[in-house]
Amino acid sequence: MARYLPRVVDAELTEALSIAGAVLIEGARGCGKTETGREHSRSEVLFDTDQNARALAELAPDALLAGATPRLLDEWQLEPALWDHVRREVDARRTPGQFILTGSATPPDDSLRHSGAGRILRLRMRPLSLFEAGAATGQVSLGKLLAGEELMPQAADNDLSVIDMAALLAKGGWPNMQSLEPSETQRLLRSYLDDVARIDVPRLEGQERRDVTLVRRTLTSLARHVATEATFAAIASDVAGGGDPPRTETVSEYLDLLERVFVIEMQPSWSPHLRSKARVRRRAKLHFVDPALAVAGLGASPEALIGDLNTLRSLFESLVVRDLRVYAQREGATVSHYRDSSNLEVDAIVQAVDGRWLAVEVKLGASQIEAAAASLTRFRDNIDTTKTRPPAGLVVVTVGGFAYTRPDGVMVVPLAMLGP
Repeated sequence: MARYLPRVVDAELTEALSIAGAVLIEGARGCGKTETGREHSRSEVLFDTDQNARALAELAPDALLAGATPRLLDEWQLEPALWDHVRREVDARRTPGQFILTGSATPPDDSLRHSGAGRILRLRMRPLSLFEAGAATGQVSLGKLLAGEELMPQAADNDLSVIDMAALLAKGGWPNMQSLEPSETQRLLRSYLDDVARIDVPRLEGQERRDVTLVRRTLTSLARHVATEATFAAIASDVAGGGDPPRTETVSEYLDLLERVFVIEMQPSWSPHLRSKARVRRRAKLHFVDPALAVAGLGASPEALIGDLNTLRSLFESLVVRDLRVYAQREGATVSHYRDSSNLEVDAIVQAVDGRWLAVEVKLGASQIEAAAASLTRFRDNIDTTKTRPPAGLVVVTVGGFAYTRPDGVMVVPLAMLGP
């Protein structure tokens, strides 16, 4: 059996099992949910491979819940009626840590299915961050930056070049593909996207008649719009390729379906109080759950990315957002972005529930650090700190090199050094 790769979410799961009767781990197919669930459970039921278990879910569902706890119910959404049985069993046992559910799709809301509030705690799981995959050292802690701790100057223990980063982008954070070459991973991920269009989206209840070709073309368009605030109309026009575009409502529906199978993850807009009269733009940014899927959607390779720096910059920003989300979640923080009517923008805002926040700009090359720092300080000075607390830090994330704090207080952190 392959060695288990420890995950940032492990600590969250351990804590969640100590306070909730059941924990639901949600995330993209292949991101490692089953392995993590197994690492924390003492018995299991695998609904995607065990047809007997699926039959039993209809005939005698309570029998599936009997076993050593925590009991893993893998891909529970294949038998969504099981949700209410878990909820009732949690109520009956009145003991935390009874069940771990994993799911790679969100079933439609069912008015007959209880929300699970107060009984089933949800955790989001994403593909491996660079730190989890062993490609980043974790010398710089996002949690400590968010706490306002001073950044000590230091060099990365395993410095990465732009060429290295292009290869990591193509390889992605899929646990079972870490031993493969980027070209091999990309071949599998192109098949992954095809399965999303042919199987995962149609499998959602009531979606059997979705146009598979249109889903594929939408995925390709999204790959071209990674880390942008593209409108539904722009995506529809791109999907059409000169022909008749689909309705914007159709594009909106497809994006919702792709979110429900955890293939894409939107980055919402952040709205602080400002000193100026600039208006905050509300549109979310588009991201795949892992930018390697965008590389697959583009049919690109690390060499092709090096030859197209504009695309590489967008994908690198998406990679940083992916890793920030993994690390931020452990701190109970979210990752959004900022853009206003004066076109002042910040690539990522990491905000904790208590209001602490970091502003992050992402730059591929060291020559862009100066401009990024100037933009961050201008943004900070525009925040009305009588209504929105001042930032815990301003950060420019680069590829590799040194971590240090500039005289203007802006911190420079290579992604090769960032960790939870």
